[in-house]
Amino acid sequence: MQQTDLANRYAQVRAQTLALAEPLSEADCQAQSMPDASPTKWHLAHVTWFFETFVLEVYEPQFQPHHPAFRVLFNSYYQGVGDQHPRPQRGLITRPDLAAVRDYRAAVDRRMQALLRAVPVDAARDTLIELGLQHEQQHQELLLTDVLHLLSCNPLSPAYRQHAAPVPTPHVPLQAVSFEGGLVQIGHDGNGFAFDNEGPRHQAWLQPYALANRLVTEGEWAEFVDGGGYGDARWWLSAGWDWLRAQRIAGPLHARRDETGQRWRTTLDGLQPANPEAPVCHVSLYEADAYAHWRAARDGLPWRLPTESEWEHAAAMQGAAAIDQGSFVDSAHLQPTAAHPARQGLQQLFGEVWQWTNSAYLAYPGYAPWAGAVGEYNGKFMMNQMVLRGGSCATPRSHIRASYRNFFPPDARWQFSGVRLARGL
Repeated sequence: MQQTDLANRYAQVRAQTLALAEPLSEADCQAQSMPDASPTKWHLAHVTWFFETFVLEVYEPQFQPHHPAFRVLFNSYYQGVGDQHPRPQRGLITRPDLAAVRDYRAAVDRRMQALLRAVPVDAARDTLIELGLQHEQQHQELLLTDVLHLLSCNPLSPAYRQHAAPVPTPHVPLQAVSFEGGLVQIGHDGNGFAFDNEGPRHQAWLQPYALANRLVTEGEWAEFVDGGGYGDARWWLSAGWDWLRAQRIAGPLHARRDETGQRWRTTLDGLQPANPEAPVCHVSLYEADAYAHWRAARDGLPWRLPTESEWEHAAAMQGAAAIDQGSFVDSAHLQPTAAHPARQGLQQLFGEVWQWTNSAYLAYPGYAPWAGAVGEYNGKFMMNQMVLRGGSCATPRSHIRASYRNFFPPDARWQFSGVRLARGL
């Protein structure tokens, strides 16, 4: 990438983060609704900290920190950098205030743009800057999902923005799309950016399999709920059943039913009627796995969750057109959209909801983390996490690819996470 192109991309990504925060009040930006979520103000500062710590500190002549305390306050989990403020207490950081954080962003942006205008070109530096931009795009999605969780805690059901409800769409029958399997190539092919956990590219053997042509819908999930799915231990993993009972889980996060029986869901557009044809979202791996077991028994078919290799193989075969169909954050939907009745084959692979797989998040054969402190980015989390694929309606379009591996613990559900069924042939 040319220096001018990288400078423009830097400016665009940084401006997009501020645009996502623009509808929020200072109080909205300060609050932290749970330990797994972070305040918007912290997101704004942390992504800036990344550029200051990993780029400016290394490459800027006569580097001086913007504020020495920020090194600890806005460090997330990089032990190689130093101490961190406790994650569950990020909402207690009332100082610096939001204006000071915005000033911090502006100051680091000026210094970064000066660095990008400098010569000679430094390939290692620019690769690190691109990593920082991809990191910021991840936090753009986290910012939205964290805000949704925060607003969902308010009994007034406030909206992040005022937007028209999605237009109802016709039903698309669930069908199986078959793949021959065999010896396939999995992992990033080396073209363009990828995180270290996406490689190295390697061979994998797949038995013949099928993926559902679309995602599981809210209407189908309602059948699972109404059929007692959350009260029948037969469908649940042992850990999932214990989690369900301990947390008193009775349905997807952000879903509710009023006294008349009408189903509603909390969205970034406020409280809206449930859409039976929209993809179900905000479900955990435990819930996704239980639904697959329930659906298999109901349909008399061996439905299950896909492996990440099956998902990637199928997605790669669809090509870039499948990505272009996705309702990413760029589309401004900010809600997953229903399958299209006129489209054939696999739909909704990208940009609607992150799709749980039954694959544990582990290293690929020959994996090596990046050198230095940024090597803590992915490898240190390869335990007790499950892989999700495909991106969501809160994911930037330029951030996703078929080889992208997201990961969360099996009880996580505040993200836009949903379900695509699979089965063997």
